[in-house]
Amino acid sequence: MKLTRRALTSLAAASAFARPALADGWAAIEAEAKGQTVYFNAWAGADTINAYIAWAGEQLKARHGITLEHVKITDAAEVVRRVRDEVKAGKAQGSVDLVWINGENFHAMKEDNLLFGPFAADLPNFALVDIEGKPTTRIDFAEATEGLESPWGMAQLTFFGDGAKIGTPPAAMMELLDFAKNAPGRVTYPAPPDFHGTTFLKQVLVETIADRALLPMSIDAETFKKASEPLFEFLDQLHPSLWREGKQFPPSQAQVKQMLADGELLMALTFNPNEPANLVASGELAPSTIAWQHSGGTIGNTHFVAIPVNASAKAAAQVTANFLLSPEAQARKADLKVWGDPTVLDLMKLSSADAALFTGRTAPGAVAVPAPTIPEPHGSWVPLIEAAWLERYGS
Repeated sequence: MKLTRRALTSLAAASAFARPALADGWAAIEAEAKGQTVYFNAWAGADTINAYIAWAGEQLKARHGITLEHVKITDAAEVVRRVRDEVKAGKAQGSVDLVWINGENFHAMKEDNLLFGPFAADLPNFALVDIEGKPTTRIDFAEATEGLESPWGMAQLTFFGDGAKIGTPPAAMMELLDFAKNAPGRVTYPAPPDFHGTTFLKQVLVETIADRALLPMSIDAETFKKASEPLFEFLDQLHPSLWREGKQFPPSQAQVKQMLADGELLMALTFNPNEPANLVASGELAPSTIAWQHSGGTIGNTHFVAIPVNASAKAAAQVTANFLLSPEAQARKADLKVWGDPTVLDLMKLSSADAALFTGRTAPGAVAVPAPTIPEPHGSWVPLIEAAWLERYGS
C-alpha cells in the first residue's frame, strides 16, 4: 500500500520524536527550564500584543531565568509547515518552542503528530481555567485539544452600536430580524468569505438549525443542504431590510465599523468583545456605545499556545504556558488599556486577591452581560456555508 505524504510525515514524527514523559513534579520542570530560551512564534500584527509579549518575557526572565524570544509571524500556517519540514528531516532540536495557534493549524499539527504532550492539564494554573463555562478551552473548532495546547485567550461574536439610538438591543436572531425591519437599510454584515461575515452566518445557523448535534460533526454536501435550509430561509427574510436591500454587502468588518461611526448603520459586529470599549476610548465611537451578545450565547473560540514535538526547550515552554495562565498575566492581558483580550480563567476559582485583579475593567462600550460561548461548528461547515451564500446572494 502506498502511503500519502501526510501519513509518511506522521510516521516520521512518531518514530523519531516519541512524546517524552513529563518530568517528575513541577519543581523539576522549573529547574530544567532555568537558563533555556523559548522561541515563541506569535502573530505580531498589533503593537499592544507585541508589548504584552515583551512584558511576559521580562517577567519570565526575572522569575524563572527564561529568555523569551518573540519570533514575529504573520501566519501560523507558516510555522506548521516549518515544524513539519524539520520533523520530516529528523531535526530533533527544532526552531520553534512555543506557537500561538488554534483552528485548522492545530488540527494539522495534531493529525501529523507534530505536538508535544499532553501537557496542558499538568500546568499548575490550568486548574483555574473555566472549562465548564468556556467549553472551547478544551475544544478547538470541534477538535478535542487532548492536552496538546494550553488556552490563552477568548474571542466571541459581539454586536455593538450607539445605545442612545438603539434602545434595547436585539438579543437573538429573530429579534434582529424585527429590529432590521423597523430600521430598514441601517443594518448589514460583511460579505463572506470575510471572517466576520462567515461568523455571522454561523450564528444564524446555530440559532435556526433543527438539530444542533450536527454542528460538531463533519458534514457532507447532501446533509448540509437539508440542515441549512432554515439558515437561508432566515436570510431570505432578513436581506430585504438590510443596507441596500441586501443586494450588496460591505467587503469587511472594518467597513461595517466605519459605516457605524459615520452614522450610516445602527450596529456593527466584532469577534473581540472588548473592541467597542477600545473604540470608545480612542474617540472613534460615542461614549453612549453599548455592546451585547445574544442571550442564548454567541459563536466563540479560544486561542491557545502549543509546543512542537521537536521543541528544543520543552521545560521552559511549559513554564511559559503556565505563566501565561497565571491570574496576574491573564488580568493584565484582559486590561483594556493593555490588550483587552478576554480571560480563559474562572474568576470564581481565584482567591479574592487574584479575582480583584480583574475588577475595574468595565468601561463605556464594554459588554454588560457576557453570554455563554457557543463552540464553532466543525470546520467542514465553513466552505459549504460560504459557497452556498455566494451562489445564492453573491451576484
